[in-house]
Amino acid sequence: MDRIRNTLVRREGRKCSAARWRERLVLETAIPYPLRRWTIRAVSRWELGDYQWRVSLGAVDYPAYAYCVREACRLASRLGVPRISVAEFGVAGGSGLVALERHARRWSEIYDVGVDVYGFDTGHGLPAPTDYRDIPFHWQAGFYEMNVQALRRRLEHAQLILGDVNDTVNSFVKDFDPAPIGAVMYDMDLYSSTAAGLRLFDVHQSYRMPRTFCYFDDIFGDDICLISDSTGERLAIAEFNNSHSTQTLSPAYHLQASTIDPWHFKVYIAHDFQHRRYNEFVSRAENQLPLRDATASES
Repeated sequence: MDRIRNTLVRREGRKCSAARWRERLVLETAIPYPLRRWTIRAVSRWELGDYQWRVSLGAVDYPAYAYCVREACRLASRLGVPRISVAEFGVAGGSGLVALERHARRWSEIYDVGVDVYGFDTGHGLPAPTDYRDIPFHWQAGFYEMNVQALRRRLEHAQLILGDVNDTVNSFVKDFDPAPIGAVMYDMDLYSSTAAGLRLFDVHQSYRMPRTFCYFDDIFGDDICLISDSTGERLAIAEFNNSHSTQTLSPAYHLQASTIDPWHFKVYIAHDFQHRRYNEFVSRAENQLPLRDATASES
C-alpha cells in the first residue's frame, strides 16, 4: 500500500493527504468501472474538490489536455524554463482549444510557468482525403467546420493559426518565435494531416522541450472507422518513429499501467534523446529504500 501511495504522491507532484489517497485508491481499484465513470462525471460536473485533485482523477473537461499541460508545466518548472507553448492541431468547433486555454491558465498559476496556447486548423473543416491512408470511407472533406468569429470571441489569449497545416507548421517558428513546445494535442483525423503536423518536432531543439507530452485522439476508431496500424494517426506515428533516429513517440506506459481510462492509451511522449537538456536530473533528490527492521518485515 505504501508503494501505491508513493506512486500517487510522485504523480501529483505534492504530498497528498491520507484521505485523498484513499479516495483515489478506491475510485481506481474498488469501484466497478461503470459506477466509477458515473462518479468521475459527477465530480467533474459539480466541481467537487480542488482542481488539482479533479485532474488527478480525470474528472475535468478534456482530462488528457489537463494532464499533458500539467506535466509540461511540471517539467518546465523543474528545468527552470520560464515559459512554454502548448498547441492543438485540429481545432474543429473549438471546444478543445477553449479547454486547453483554461487548463493552461490553471497550471500556469500553480507552477508559475507562462503558457502560450496555439490552435492549428484549416478553418473550414477537414481537407479532402488523399488516399486509403486517410480512411476516406469514414472521413470526408468539410467535416468539423469552424465558426471562426464565434471561436475568436470565446478565446482569451490563444493564437488561432488558420490554413493548410503543410504551410502553417513550416512557418510557425518564423511567424511566432514560440516558447519551447511542451504539449501538443493531435485531433486531425487524417493520416496526411497528422504526418504534416508531426513536422513540428523537426524545428530546432531550442523551440522544443526535451520531452513533449502529446495526445492523439484518433488511434482507436470504432466499428465503422476501423483504424489500423497502416492508416490514420497510427501510421503517422509509426512513420515518424521510423524516420527519426534520435527522437521517438512512445506511449505513456505509466498511464496505461495505472487505470482503465481510455484516454490513457492516447497519450504519447515525444522524446528527443539528443536534446541538450534531455539528461538533466528532474526527479526527487532523495531516493532510498533502507532495509526494514526484522519486526516490520515479519509483521
